[in-house]
Amino acid sequence: MATLLFVHAPRTILGLLFLVSAVDGFWAMATGNHLIHPPVSPEGRLFEQGLQMSGFFWPFLKVINLIGGLSLIFNVAPAFGLALIAPVMATIVLFHAVLNPQGLPVAGILVVTGLMLVWAYRDRYAALFR
Repeated sequence: MATLLFVHAPRTILGLLFLVSAVDGFWAMATGNHLIHPPVSPEGRLFEQGLQMSGFFWPFLKVINLIGGLSLIFNVAPAFGLALIAPVMATIVLFHAVLNPQGLPVAGILVVTGLMLVWAYRDRYAALFR
């Protein structure tokens, strides 16, 4: 029961969030319209547009989201998937803290689920700190 609550649930929630983000990003690249787009402040919109206009970073980011999300959802190398999306999560949290405060609830979900998984997979990350 504890494994379900402290590992499987946060792994699935986080994986689904990143999978939805990837699908939405790929859809927006293909059609010019987002499937899901929460309210974004004017500053946040400029930041997002800058990433998209770079030409390379937005597709790269969405591929990382897809790989990390699928890794977590299907429980295939989930510690690696979490490590892939960790910098993205940090950027999302800072984005909402600084540029788009209306997204702080989602940032909170990322922090809580991410920390739960870092703790669950701490033995796999231990070698990084030796």
